[in-house]
Amino acid sequence: MTAAQVLTAAQMRDAEQALFDAGTSVAELMEIAARGAAEWIRRVAAGRSVTVLCGPGNNGGDGYVIARILREAGNAVEVIAPVPPATDAAKEARRRWGGAVAGAGNGVQGDVFVDCLFGSGLARPLVAEHALLLRDLAVRHRYRVAVDVPSGIASDSGAALNERLPRYDLTLALGAWKFAHWSLPGRALMGQMRLVPIGIAAIEGAALLVERPQLAAPAADSHKYRRGLAAILAGAMPGASLLAAAAAQHAGAGYVKLLTREADPRTPPDIVAHTAPLEEALKDDRIAAVLIGPGLGRDGAARTMLGEALRHARGLVLDADALVLLAPNMLARTMPILATPHDGELETLCRNFGVIAEGRRARALALAKVSGMTVLAKGPDSVIAAPDGRLALAPPSPSWLSVAGTGDVLAGIAVSRMATGSDPFPAACEAVWLHGEAARRAGAAFTPSQLAERVAEALAAAL
Repeated sequence: MTAAQVLTAAQMRDAEQALFDAGTSVAELMEIAARGAAEWIRRVAAGRSVTVLCGPGNNGGDGYVIARILREAGNAVEVIAPVPPATDAAKEARRRWGGAVAGAGNGVQGDVFVDCLFGSGLARPLVAEHALLLRDLAVRHRYRVAVDVPSGIASDSGAALNERLPRYDLTLALGAWKFAHWSLPGRALMGQMRLVPIGIAAIEGAALLVERPQLAAPAADSHKYRRGLAAILAGAMPGASLLAAAAAQHAGAGYVKLLTREADPRTPPDIVAHTAPLEEALKDDRIAAVLIGPGLGRDGAARTMLGEALRHARGLVLDADALVLLAPNMLARTMPILATPHDGELETLCRNFGVIAEGRRARALALAKVSGMTVLAKGPDSVIAAPDGRLALAPPSPSWLSVAGTGDVLAGIAVSRMATGSDPFPAACEAVWLHGEAARRAGAAFTPSQLAERVAEALAAAL
């Protein structure tokens, strides 16, 4: 089982079918999944009473098994099922439960509420009576647990299918992460999340969850060029490029050079400012990766700079204004390119490249395929899409990142990782993780420059 994979509902069904084909019965798999979930619930319940809401499918079957195991552990358990089980495995699970089953809430109150009404297979809104029962039971319990995916949340998108859905304290993903676990708005309702393994194998083509990268310290014989020379182009507003350069210095590159039209007295002494003509500067074959976009501007001079970067760079990170200026006919040569758009920039890129898709994930995948760029579509639930169809989802970062300038820091980290030798897709994954970890270490209400200073600590945490 690969903990980092993120599966659609269809992929999850196929993965479970592979287990059935290998000899595991549906009832046996249900027992494995429910026992894993019940152990988490037993721990958080700590002897307190538990109410389990069961639906008609196998998610409801999980609920009956959980109830039985908790009862055996000594918990007082009530089971509520508004409809009887509809699958053979769920019917057997209810038979083995053997206890009372209420058809309605009837004012039940307790300590821990477990939602097993519907799982990852739900694709339509809950009927009114089920939605009302779910909300009522959630309100009447102090602690709320969702098994697999909270009822009323679309597994493949994270969309809320009903209004006023409960907020949970804990969500237990069965077998593999689903897209809803890492996608808003559903993710915001799930509380802490834990994965319950059930023996699912790695699925070819599955999306991945961005996890802590495994980085390495420089080799004993390293020097500044071997570690990687990153060049950052300064434009009309050089403060943004200085922020990116500060982040790049802390993210692993051995040498960060600022390519600028004129020296800026604000440039720190440890950043080399190179004022030679851009075409000449970019011909230095020691430059491993170039960043253009932060503070670039959108005038004729900015367009010329972007053209030079696209003609000469060995590897390129495009951010901010560079994304707005970019047109399909400018991508005339094959090279590793990472684009880092926010939602507005992503919409502009999709319009310029003729991409028609709904949602950040679909847009990023389509844009990457048509453009040949790796796309890091950044936001509160960032996604990374490669031209070959690879997809990665970022875990949530602190919401304190929602401040001007943090995108420049992310771009600086990304160009640094590309300069050290990472291809655009892994570089984007590394950058997203380091960016989020730096934010966690920066605390509350930090400035972009304070965030950049924390990148070194995030890098050390990944060694």
